[in-house]
Amino acid sequence: MSAQSPSAIPDGFTPTGTIASPTDRRRVVFATVVGTTVEWYDFFIYAFAAGLVFGQLFFAPAGDGFAQILSFFTVGISFLFRPLGAFLAGHFGDKYGRRVVLMLTLVLMGVATTLVGLLPTYAMIGLAAPILLILLRIMQGISAGGEWGGAVLMAVEHAPKNKRSLYGASPQIGVPLGLLLASGVMALVNLPGEAWFLEWGWRIPFLLSVVLILVGYYVRRRVEESPVFAELAERREQTRMPIVELFRKHALLVLIAALVFAGNNAVGYMTTGGFVQRYATDPAGPVGLPNAEVLGAVTVSGVSWLVFTWIAGWTGDKIGRRNTYLIGWVLQLVGVFLLFPLVNTGDIGMLTLGLVILTAGLGFTYGPQAALYTELFPASIRFSGVSISYAIGAILGGAFAPTIAQALVQQTGSTDAVTWYLAGMTALGLIATLLLKDRSGIPLGPDHEAEQAKSPIYGLAKA
Repeated sequence: MSAQSPSAIPDGFTPTGTIASPTDRRRVVFATVVGTTVEWYDFFIYAFAAGLVFGQLFFAPAGDGFAQILSFFTVGISFLFRPLGAFLAGHFGDKYGRRVVLMLTLVLMGVATTLVGLLPTYAMIGLAAPILLILLRIMQGISAGGEWGGAVLMAVEHAPKNKRSLYGASPQIGVPLGLLLASGVMALVNLPGEAWFLEWGWRIPFLLSVVLILVGYYVRRRVEESPVFAELAERREQTRMPIVELFRKHALLVLIAALVFAGNNAVGYMTTGGFVQRYATDPAGPVGLPNAEVLGAVTVSGVSWLVFTWIAGWTGDKIGRRNTYLIGWVLQLVGVFLLFPLVNTGDIGMLTLGLVILTAGLGFTYGPQAALYTELFPASIRFSGVSISYAIGAILGGAFAPTIAQALVQQTGSTDAVTWYLAGMTALGLIATLLLKDRSGIPLGPDHEAEQAKSPIYGLAKA
């Protein structure tokens, strides 16, 4: 029995997963960009605040050094709950549709973010403050775990076959757009001075989330359900237990796909997780730049990350997802080795240059991810497959990257160990990519489940 009543495939859609109307295509792209931007704005302002003020406001009794490690730990702990969000979103997304899950994750993220902006500090309510902060961060993690899979499937399953990577880049650029918006707002609220920012200013970006959530919710309501899911529902072919099916037949594929993302995510979280901001602004450290200048540099890098992600989406349709990734891993490795030597000059221009170079590689290892993941999994368990792979990759990659980096610097007194850690994660992503076949253009609809179910891992099955 179908989990939802059968209905005709929406007007303007074809059963192959493309949209007949250019207007509807633009609407889908716009909705995925706006919704993902709002979600990641919320996620990133927490990471920025963790790097700049949460150590002082919520963990001060632990002492300066350990307080900062605890603050970064709260950034990472939310990643442990991303798989829960991915499991829930994947299960309900494969049974009830992509669209309803996207609406719920957006609201959950917005509520959690707004409440952080209203949260009393340790000085006001004691130990309850960090406990409540962690609980709200967990809510953000659950939301983020479910958001990405739904957004990319809405984009890629709607796309023409020869433009899947480009369409899939639309939710991907929502991440650098979220970074750009978050760092820009944080830079503005830093302008009146660090004392004002520490007392009240840090709350403003969190409270602005209310407005952004309303906009994102309105935009997403206007988008029709994915045509692939509509066809599954019409045929009553939704899988009853999609997660069980996923791990029974595709567990190794989930792990390899997760490692691909881990290689990107660990490096990306040097900026999005707040480590570079904290390292570069620490008055007791070797750089000691003003908060506003460093946040401005991160804002510039958000623009370059957006541009390179979009270019990579376009490139993925021209030369394939796998080849685009391979270019990206080389560029990312170059960026990793240049980042800290440029940051350590203490010059804001050199720091900006280091971040921009790094984002070239990050863009090329992120832009084609939506299309790559969508084409790896069969239609009936696709939401579960892409969501859980992404969530596990986030844990293995970025979850505790800022915490690890902070501990390495405190232990060794330099950033060399951080560079080699990031280089190792980049190499891991490269190896995982080499294990996968490129399935660009594979049919996505339920008529082709047998073809989709063949393993894309080299040496396991012929595709």
